[in-house]
Amino acid sequence: MMNLRWIMETQFKNKVIGENDITLHCVDQIYGVFDEKKKTLFGQLKKYPEKLIIHCKDLRVFHFCLRYTKEEEVKRIVSGIIHHTQAPKLLKRLFLFSYATAAQNNTATDPKNHTVMFDTLKDWCWELERTKGNVKYRAVSVNEGYKICERLPAFFVVPTPLLEEDVLRFQGHGIPIWCWSCHNGSALLKMSALPKEQDDGILQMQKNFLDGIYKTIHRPPYENVKTEDLSSNFLPLQEIQTAYSKFKQLFLIDNSTEFWDTDIKWFSLLESSSWLDIIRRCLKKAIEITECLEAQNMNILLLEENASDLCCLLSSLVQVMMDPHCRTQTGFQSLVQKEWVMGGHCFLDRCNHLRQSDKEEVPVFLLFLDCVWQLVHQHPPAFEFTETYLTVLSDTLYIPIFSTFFFNSPHQKDTNMGRESLDAQSKPLNLLTVWDWSVQFEPKAQTLLRNPLYVEKPKLDKGQRKGMRFKHQRQLSLPLTQSKSSPKRGFFREETDHLIKNLLGKRISKLINSSDELQDNFREFYDSWHSKPTDYHGLLLPHIEGPEIKVWAQRYLRWIPEAQIIGGGRVATMSKLFEMMEEVQHLQEKIDERHHSHAPLQAEAPCLLRNSARLSSLFPFALLQRHSSKPVLPTSGWKALGDEGDLAKREDEFVDLGDL
Repeated sequence: MMNLRWIMETQFKNKVIGENDITLHCVDQIYGVFDEKKKTLFGQLKKYPEKLIIHCKDLRVFHFCLRYTKEEEVKRIVSGIIHHTQAPKLLKRLFLFSYATAAQNNTATDPKNHTVMFDTLKDWCWELERTKGNVKYRAVSVNEGYKICERLPAFFVVPTPLLEEDVLRFQGHGIPIWCWSCHNGSALLKMSALPKEQDDGILQMQKNFLDGIYKTIHRPPYENVKTEDLSSNFLPLQEIQTAYSKFKQLFLIDNSTEFWDTDIKWFSLLESSSWLDIIRRCLKKAIEITECLEAQNMNILLLEENASDLCCLLSSLVQVMMDPHCRTQTGFQSLVQKEWVMGGHCFLDRCNHLRQSDKEEVPVFLLFLDCVWQLVHQHPPAFEFTETYLTVLSDTLYIPIFSTFFFNSPHQKDTNMGRESLDAQSKPLNLLTVWDWSVQFEPKAQTLLRNPLYVEKPKLDKGQRKGMRFKHQRQLSLPLTQSKSSPKRGFFREETDHLIKNLLGKRISKLINSSDELQDNFREFYDSWHSKPTDYHGLLLPHIEGPEIKVWAQRYLRWIPEAQIIGGGRVATMSKLFEMMEEVQHLQEKIDERHHSHAPLQAEAPCLLRNSARLSSLFPFALLQRHSSKPVLPTSGWKALGDEGDLAKREDEFVDLGDL
């Protein structure tokens, strides 16, 4: 039971990052104030500002007054900060490697009780067995040592009929890779496109190859496959980046005046950013895929150039909606490991940790977390973790002591950790994983990451288990589209041609399945599900109508005092629920004591702290007031770095500090 007294009286503190610490990777923009005018700072400056404003990627805003600091000190401070937050970096110069320690003997963990890392063949076999996918799919080690493809993990899962030589043919491109299996036998697959070629002979060879691959996964009437081309028919990555760039500006507020000035046009600015609309489109597409898997019993093949961005997002969302295991904390963490870390999402580039290319920076993983938050917000009892868990998980993207979100692929991580080194004397580095929450939070603080209202799945005895089929209860109330007879041969010939055109990089207007019939099936499926009581351990669909998609207030508004409601908001309701739960627990303990001691029950007032008025609506991150006087940047620490020369010219290995 969560300790209410502790919640009310103790701040939520991170042991790694202090309240006023800024990691270099978390710096988004740097501004200088010259004669009351704010300007972006970059490169070499001819004139230095009297005030420094730093906008962070976790949406904190810091003001540093330099007006009373010596001119030479201002030059050293500002130039140093600009250089070490904006200049391109080498991977090995990241603070991550300075923090790493020599690897110790790793102890085996039970995947049923811990986050599954999916770095061994055994982990993939366990996942296949858990989802009953081992009937049609098999885990392979053909890429062990990354001898075939550096983009793919060492181990992955493919359809059983697929030959090893097919995997080798185009270095892992153009092969269906398994993501997850549904209870009815349908599966979610992904595939990366083949390299673009101009030569007609090579194009014909690729076409024949894809034709053969398609026949291994599409065998009507037993196996039907629907393709989803995400590269050309869904959501451009640049659109995601543009929308988020506009959206985040609504929360990077410098002062109270700016807050109230923008408050008048808040809704129009929010709508013009299109961020909530992008969330809605992602959730809608995930529901469409879910409908095909669940109601139509069709396999889904997600297509993308490298299968490492939107494939990760949609495959993960579908599993959160369909698999209750992915709504537990360890299940969700295992999902992120499987689909994002081992799936080859380019965290290093998408988060722009090396500052080498702004064009590659796209918040795809943050978009996924925002979509999951919508589900958590709408169906709280279905999730073992809280929105606070999602918020701190988003913050760890920029904490450079965890390796989880700092590499583009498992190969890049293993190479830079020294695991592929031939030198027997050198020990591989041991980098921390973000899933060890004890590194960041004390045990009491970790209770805020777990949902006390989570409805655990009841354990069934053997007799009950025997009479149950492996499907969720909601299946009984689905529209259950009648099994369609095997479509004509020509239809699937055309569908195969579409698949080949997509994978060969030829843009088409739309897939054959994107039709009015699909929209009708979607609407029937969606409306039918929402008309029934929710089974929190079955299928879970979000509401996607206009007002149902909301702003993730805890993450985006937590540093803006003017946006807080003291003693109000959702946390006030939650605090009352916690009080009731504590009282029930207290009474249960008294009853147990009476049974054991046979003594009469003594009337005793429960020691509850009923003062939710002290809580902010953005608890546990909220600031209670905006300080009118801005902190002055201390300069004594900078002097210790040396008296001679400019800070920006110092070697990165000496001044690439973990935080400013």
